[in-house]
Amino acid sequence: MIKVKQIKSKIGCKPDQVRTLEALGLRRISQVKEHEDTPVIRGMIYKVRHLVEVVE
Repeated sequence: MIKVKQIKSKIGCKPDQVRTLEALGLRRISQVKEHEDTPVIRGMIYKVRHLVEVVE
């Protein structure tokens, strides 16, 4: 399992990045969600890596 935390606002981001955050279940700053550690999730995290951090 991998924990993902949103650290920056999605305001001003491209629409595909906003949709990626929503797909990860992140709606507000400091929110943490736990996901299975799969290549799909890793790719989503990579796409919005400037907005999130991985909490181990």
